[in-house]
Amino acid sequence: MDIRALVKKEEKQLISFRRYFHEYPELSQKEFRTMEFIEDRLHEWGIETVRVPSGGVLGFLDSGKPGWTVLMRADIDALPIVEDATNLSKKKVAVSKNVGAMHACGHDGHMAMLLTETKILVEHKEDWEGKVVLMFEEAEELGKRGVPQLLRYLRDHHIHIDACYGTHVKWDVPVGQVEIIDGSAMAGAYFFRVKIHGVGGHGSRPDQTHSPIEAFIQLGAELRNYRMMRVPPSECFTYSFGAVEGGHEPNVVPDELVFAGTARCESQEAGLNFRKALMDIVHHACVMTGCREEFLEDQFFPPTVNTKECVEVGRRAAIETCGEDVIHERTSLWMGAETFSIIEATYPGLFVLTGIYDEEVGSGYVHHAPKFDIGEKGLVTGVEVALSYVLAMLKEKPEIRSFKATDLESMLELSE
Repeated sequence: MDIRALVKKEEKQLISFRRYFHEYPELSQKEFRTMEFIEDRLHEWGIETVRVPSGGVLGFLDSGKPGWTVLMRADIDALPIVEDATNLSKKKVAVSKNVGAMHACGHDGHMAMLLTETKILVEHKEDWEGKVVLMFEEAEELGKRGVPQLLRYLRDHHIHIDACYGTHVKWDVPVGQVEIIDGSAMAGAYFFRVKIHGVGGHGSRPDQTHSPIEAFIQLGAELRNYRMMRVPPSECFTYSFGAVEGGHEPNVVPDELVFAGTARCESQEAGLNFRKALMDIVHHACVMTGCREEFLEDQFFPPTVNTKECVEVGRRAAIETCGEDVIHERTSLWMGAETFSIIEATYPGLFVLTGIYDEEVGSGYVHHAPKFDIGEKGLVTGVEVALSYVLAMLKEKPEIRSFKATDLESMLELSE
């Protein structure tokens, strides 16, 4: 199969898919029109689909010949952002028509690539053997995320997966290049939201109160010490507060305070260590100030870790198809997090970072921002690399010794 020639033939369709999705974004758990569009295309190509409640769309592509089954995934939700019609230097070629929603992370590109890959695989089933499971995942960004329902569906229906593939476009990797990383491709993330219950009163008599603000000040100081005293200097680890809400008047001590934030980690151990430390520190601060804590959100996603054998196949296949220059070597860990981490902890796999930085079109602004844009030439390379990897895995069926699956329910207990 001449992958580059086939992708070149589908380039206009690829870009058309991306611009459609970009112009009609839908927020997490509201991706109804998006899923209908995806299902319509898959049905046109003769692919059986299942709509998993609160999960997304699964498609089942069978070559008609026995072999491995590889899962390919794209996330489909947008973000609650009002889009800027210009990027770093130019007017964008596609702008959201749903004001207040924007594909500011690149999921429009992810869907466009996976649909294009699917079309090529369907039209050339004689050139490969085995099966491909297509996963279009709801709510990767916010709210009740879709990946647990999708993985449970595959487990409960005894659908065996030999390997998986996913990608994320990346703002600072040039178009025409990808990062195929051995180990952690993206960080793990711990999301926390805590309510501190105290006893309010007048600011003139703080001795008659149990101030949740004082509890927060104390735990904040202890957490600042945590990074220096408990985390090795070689470990990539960060945490931050994103919200603090408590009180209104300068002379009134409030009854309650709510704070929320996130931690990012290179290893699962570091993330779970921070989670335990946060709980201990919050509890201690509340005891010392006469308050009581309540965890409203306690959600951990492991790092997105590539399987060694899958990396070897992916790098070799990408170079054979696209040339040596296709590989962009990473300089530092991307501290963003991905729900694909749960998929890769369930099945051996590869998660590729696809370059979309293109000075000529003005793309290169960071994700989750109104000026974010995609250099669409990068999507062409993304499709080429994805097909190269999947076809190589289906053909070679490499022996995978380094992977050990994590118990699905134990992992989902932390992430839901």
